[in-house]
Parts: sequence; structure tokens; C-alpha cells
Amino acid sequence: MSSQVPFDLPTLSDLGVESTVLDGLSLSEAAKSWLTAFSTSLGNKDVQAVVSSFHEYGFWKDILALTWNLRTIRGSGAIRALLDDRLASTGLTALHLAEDALRAPTLVEPMPGAVFLRICFEFETCHGKGSAIAFLVPTPGTAWKAWSLFTRLESLKDHPENVGNLRDHTMHHDWEERRLRESSLADGDPAVLVIGAGHTGLEIAARLKYLGVSTLVIDRQARVGDSWRTRYKSLSLHDIVSYNQMPYLQFPSTWPLYCPAPKLADWLEFYANALDLNVWLSCKVSDAKWNEDVKTWTISIDRNGDMRTMSIRHLVFATGFGGGFPKTPDIEGKETYNGSILHSTEYKSAATYSGKKAVVVGASNSAHDIAMDLYCHDVDVTMIQRSSTHITSLAAITAALKETYNERFPVDLADTLGSALPWPTALTLLKGRTAHVANHIDKDLIDGLEKAGFRTNLGIDGGGFLPLVYARGGGFYIDTGASQEIIDGNIKIKSGRSVRTFTSHGLELEDGTELECDVVIFATGYGELRDSMREICGPDVANRVGPIWGLDSEGELQGVWRKTGQPRLWIGMGNFGRTRFHSLHLALQIKALEEGLITDDDIYVQ
Repeated sequence: MSSQVPFDLPTLSDLGVESTVLDGLSLSEAAKSWLTAFSTSLGNKDVQAVVSSFHEYGFWKDILALTWNLRTIRGSGAIRALLDDRLASTGLTALHLAEDALRAPTLVEPMPGAVFLRICFEFETCHGKGSAIAFLVPTPGTAWKAWSLFTRLESLKDHPENVGNLRDHTMHHDWEERRLRESSLADGDPAVLVIGAGHTGLEIAARLKYLGVSTLVIDRQARVGDSWRTRYKSLSLHDIVSYNQMPYLQFPSTWPLYCPAPKLADWLEFYANALDLNVWLSCKVSDAKWNEDVKTWTISIDRNGDMRTMSIRHLVFATGFGGGFPKTPDIEGKETYNGSILHSTEYKSAATYSGKKAVVVGASNSAHDIAMDLYCHDVDVTMIQRSSTHITSLAAITAALKETYNERFPVDLADTLGSALPWPTALTLLKGRTAHVANHIDKDLIDGLEKAGFRTNLGIDGGGFLPLVYARGGGFYIDTGASQEIIDGNIKIKSGRSVRTFTSHGLELEDGTELECDVVIFATGYGELRDSMREICGPDVANRVGPIWGLDSEGELQGVWRKTGQPRLWIGMGNFGRTRFHSLHLALQIKALEEGLITDDDIYVQ
């Protein structure tokens, strides 16, 4: 997308204007002038006038409002095509400038020489209400034009969330009986089946429940939260508490900044109970068939030996990266090795290996956490790093998140601001921030690692860890202490080498190096999400779904939180922040389809 245009984040010089354009500027007047003209053009259905409100290389990033999709449209021609197709039918209207303290028009200087006038406004469509953020740039003369516009549908007019003043006002003296009847599906099959009771599955179920869509969540684990409870004991979230909030139920003010995994597991269990979510545990899908004629799924569920077949209209996979299927390389000689072989998902604690030798294969988050745990329990540990890893300090990540994710800033607004810029512009900013962190905040850390033989990088395109998350869900480490142990030589490193074979007493690397060890732990991630789809739905459905994860040509994640290639099959995937934001969008799509507000033909795919 960005290769066809001269810049992805325009400086004043790129725009052909001088910095004096800002002298005496009234932010409010400039914002109102642009928004009034934009609103008038929309009301008149004047496509050309709307297009002229944008810079010729500008973006319209939309979540559901115009496209019922997650799209980023760039350039005058593409925006014109979007409006020709959607403006009349969408009914984008009732634009209202936000002027409260946090959303009032403001100048933003994202990097030296670049200036945006950021304005926030609310709007309505035929079916719903939403919010928008425009980043305006000056042009020669006096006109300000939109470099990017972000529109997001947040609610349906006739089907609001049943929260706040719309909560249930009835005094239910038979609540326990009613709840048992609901959770057992005594009154019929649900509209939606969600596979996976981790944070993503629970948040999707919560959004749907309070939009009035009957939903069942199933999981193969025995308890909600076991996906965290059964991981290695030293595991904690690397994101801060304010970033990890969940819909409808905030963490208490006493919650630790970095949540330990066992504590999080108990919270998820509490969350499911407190929000009255329907969750069946110790379950697996034994069969799933799509019925094209009636647009339903026939699902057979084995619940601890009890079988139930149900007809549902939507199937949601919330099984995490790789569908929860560990990926372990097939290395020769396993049968000759006298020690233990584990995947990181099987690793629990280093206490078992105290005084022994261990090798950790991999060099991302889990590998570092496990290596650190082993070292702290008097284990002689070596990490095998096959290729370079992006390293950033916990302090740098925390400082960046705290700019908007803090006790004083509404999390919904933080999410919206964090998603507002189109990916090419955001990537340009990430490159600058990543370089600054590497050259200043984390310079000693990275220099020390390189001297110790641990190879580092700045991420894909120099953009840090976020492009790695979007591309492969890994390849980085947020340093919580293991890096210093590598620098000090307490965690040994073999870098740029892969394992050739197992031996009876350890491993032989490709360069002939032999490592003696009592246990080998593969921190090599997970397989493909389609693996779980093939197991449940068969290969035809899995192949029909299309690409999952990774950015498309518009900079949007493929296949998640929006329509896939298989009708009525949806995928939710991401960390707590991503899931909190997009779970609403997935629920709104399902609700709109359930109520007949839209059909598949209303999803903009041009």
C-alpha cells in the first residue's frame, strides 16, 4: 500500500507548508470548519465534496460503520469507490464535535516536523451510533484536510447493550433456578457456540449476552482459567493492569500492576460466574457440519461422556494462537535420549530439575521466562537461539502503555485512540519510537546482550515488537530480568545454531557442538489455528476460512474479528487489549445478522 505513495506520515515539508501556518491557529474554529463542510457534503450525498475533504493520499479507516467490515481505504480513488457504494445506504449523519477535556480538538506532533489537528466526533448511521477520530493536516493556502479518518460503530440503535440504566430491573426470587435452566440450555439450543473459555471466549460471550444473543462457551479444560492455571508457575502478564481490563467488570484498585497467571485464572473463573455466562467444561466437539441450505451448524458435543447435538447459527473459535496445539520440531534421535523432553506448555516448575542441566530451545517470551526460572532454582541452563530476537525492556513497554492506559484515562477512549491511525502511519511512528528506545532507554541492555553473544533486532521493518505480534505472534521478549542473567553469563547462549540431533546424553547442534543435559524444553510456540478447525470441522471448512492472522494489504488483521471465507464461522484472537476492543465489533456483527439488519451482501469487500 505505502510503496505507491511518497510518504506515509506527512511532514509540513511534505505538505508544502511552513510552520507559520500554525501561528494564531484556533483549534476549535479549524475543527468546526472542517467538520461542518464534511457534514454538509455527507448530507448532500456529494461524493466528490466528501473526497475533497481528504488529502489525496489520505486514509479512511472503518470498523463496521460504512463497511460492516474492518477496512482501511487509501487514496482519493478508493475512498470515492467506497462512498459511491456505501454513502447513500449507510446514512452517515448527526455529526457532533466532541469538546470535553480529553477529546477536544488538539495539536498532535507525532514526530519532528509532523503536525496533526486531531478532532473527535460522534455520528449516527441508519442502524447505529459511533465515534470518529480525524487527523487533519494543513495544505497550501488555508484549508485543512483529513490525512486519516477513523469511523467506528459502537452500538445498534434498536438493540443497545443491556447495561447501566438498561440492566435487568426485575427482582428474581427464583434466580438460582432460572440460572440453572439457562446454563443447561433447557429451553433450546443457543444461537452462538464459542469454542474456548479463555479471556477471548469469555469476553465474546459477555458482549453477546448483553446484546441479547443466546451463547454457549465450551472448553476442554476442567475449570475456567485452566489455560493459565496449568502454565509454568512463574508466569505473569507482561502488560499492565490498566491495559488488561475486561468488558463490564474492572479489576479492583488493589490489583497488582503485573498479574500472576494463577491469580488471573481465578479472575477468569470469577468473571464467568459474575456475568452469568453459560460455560460447559470438560467438553469437546465430536462433529461439526455446516448446512449451506439453512445456514446453520449441526454440532455434536461430548460433555464428560454425555452427548448433545445442537443446531446453532454461528460458530466462534476462541482457541488462541495455534488453536492451543503445541509445535515441537521433529528432531532425529529422540528415542536414544535418556533425559526428559517437554514443550513449554508442559513445563510447570524448575524445582524438579534443581542441580541438573537443562537446554531451552527458543528465545522469545516463554523461553526467557523458563530459562530465568531454571536459573533461579540452581539449574545449569543453556538457551538455543536459532535467529535474532527483538528485545525491549519492561520499563519501556510500561512507560508507553501508561501514556493512555492509567487510572485517570477511560480505557474505551484509550483503545479508540490507539487504533485510530492507519497501519502505514502507525508503523512509521513505531520505527521512530523503537529506534529511540534501542538507542537510549535500552541501549545498555542491548549492547550487553550483543556482547554476550545474544543476537537482537529491531523487529520487522524496524517497528519493534508490534509488527512481530501481527506477523507471527512471537519473536520478541519483553525483558523481566532474564536478559541481565544472559549478560552476566548465568544463562548460557548458543546463538545462530539449530539442533541437529538428540544424543543419549543431550543434543548435538549443527556446528557439531554437543550439549549435555537432563531435560530439553522446546519453547517453540504453537501450530496453525486451522489445525483445531480441521480437527473439529474437517479440512474443507478449514481451507475455506482463508488466511488467519497477519496483516493484509490494508494493514488489517486477516480473518479475525470479521467475516471469514466460511459463512457464520468467526475467529476471535488476541491479547486482553485487542480482545476487549474487538469483541464488541464481533458481537455487533452477529447481532446485526441475527436481527436481519444486514446480510452477507452488506459487508464491503471491494
